[in-house]
Amino acid sequence: MVPAHGGRAAEPVYRPILANRRGELEALSHLDATAAALIAPILDVDLTDHSTSEALTRLPAGLLPAVDVTALPDTSQTELVRWGVPLVPVIGLAESDRRLAAHGAAARAYAQRSVIRLRVGRDRTGTDAATSAVERIWRFTRLVPEQCDLLVDAGDVCCPADIRLAEPRMRRLLDWARRHSWRSVTVAAGGLPPTLSRLPTDEPVRLDRWDWLLWQRLADSGVGYGDYGVGSALPGAGQPGDRLPTMCYTADGAWWIYRWSRRGGRGDDRFADLCRTLVGAPHWPAAGASFSWGDHEILRRARRGAGAGSTSSWTAWSTSHHLAQVLAGLRHPNRDGGTAPWPAGPEAAGRGRPPRAQRGGEPRRAG
Repeated sequence: MVPAHGGRAAEPVYRPILANRRGELEALSHLDATAAALIAPILDVDLTDHSTSEALTRLPAGLLPAVDVTALPDTSQTELVRWGVPLVPVIGLAESDRRLAAHGAAARAYAQRSVIRLRVGRDRTGTDAATSAVERIWRFTRLVPEQCDLLVDAGDVCCPADIRLAEPRMRRLLDWARRHSWRSVTVAAGGLPPTLSRLPTDEPVRLDRWDWLLWQRLADSGVGYGDYGVGSALPGAGQPGDRLPTMCYTADGAWWIYRWSRRGGRGDDRFADLCRTLVGAPHWPAAGASFSWGDHEILRRARRGAGAGSTSSWTAWSTSHHLAQVLAGLRHPNRDGGTAPWPAGPEAAGRGRPPRAQRGGEPRRAG
């Protein structure tokens, strides 16, 4: 899909960074064989038990997840090679010598490769510092650059000012990356706010996909695409909100957020009303329920064919549609006119966070 640095053919993959939760894992479990071959998910694990590794065994054949355990204690109990399931270790630049050796063992035991995750803003990303960090990784893991996929993670980008700051920094890192024979290079970012509970209810609200726009501006560098799915890149995001029925529905260049609080009737009726509104919207795909498993489930509820589900269900259906939408955008990059135009207007000139949500053509702040 996108050539790797050095002119070598890269695997046609999209790398979503997903929380290791039931909703996201359920969406992955419903991928068909074609989509599973094109997606290389990165799972952020912040706690683990027996069910964590067991959930990985239920993923489709051909879908090999990368697992990031940076948030877990650096002990022998969190060594990925002990999980006993095929996976790809995700390696941070600041890992301990002991953990680097353990990640190398996991890479050799399973896929013979790893993902090196460079977090812009968290890691020391000067040229010399980055070179020293990756050389240390290769030394302690006993891997070579050709066995490593580089993920340049820009973190949260939520407005034109963020992109103006991120783009030159990312280009400098991509120039540095060309010095090494990486297996592939991917740029990732997240554009959703950490909570949606401050958004208006009972009408769809549009949020710009700033992460997608950043990648479009960097795509001439021949890099792959990653994002945070329908989650936020900010630390601590994803905490339970007000539990209103909520769908985050991805379209070209935007998300449409549906939060329904309409009173009257049962909860199932309220969610059915949300789904009927979504199914009748212009951003509902022409393929309808066949576009993704998540769209099929949404249409069932619009027709009152099933119950409202739970917060995990809403995340699963939103994530399922998002994965399909991103793959469609990567397969047909010019179907919406190519790279999106740079935003104009007074907010494009400012350095603060502009209003980022829209309803009825008026900008609104997402919180």
